[in-house]
Amino acid sequence: MKRDDSLENLLDLDGVRYVVQERLGLWVKFEAREIDPNQARPHGVRYSLTLHDRHNRRIMGFDNAHAVLYGGKKGVLSKKMYDHWHRDQNDEGRPYNYKNAGKLIEDFWKEVEKILKKMEEESK
Repeated sequence: MKRDDSLENLLDLDGVRYVVQERLGLWVKFEAREIDPNQARPHGVRYSLTLHDRHNRRIMGFDNAHAVLYGGKKGVLSKKMYDHWHRDQNDEGRPYNYKNAGKLIEDFWKEVEKILKKMEEESK
């Protein structure tokens, strides 16, 4: 597997938490640990990037901490996907196409921005 030059950036975020919108009480949390690559996590990192509300509830997140079943139809088995994201607090998870750590961070921040914009508009 090709070396991911952006992985160190993700690993440096491990344990970081900070407020992204004080008035709405929104904050983010990053967890990222290097692991031995395996079938479930071939890129060699276990991660969780999450956005939370003032009550510490996860609003949105990208992670590979557990598998989600996806794509099952009548007569077709669902596939276990580890890389996934949760669109909101009720979403059980949908596949995320992990390319590298840099793209993961970029995609996470894009979703955070969408949510911030929507919540700011709703609070006016």
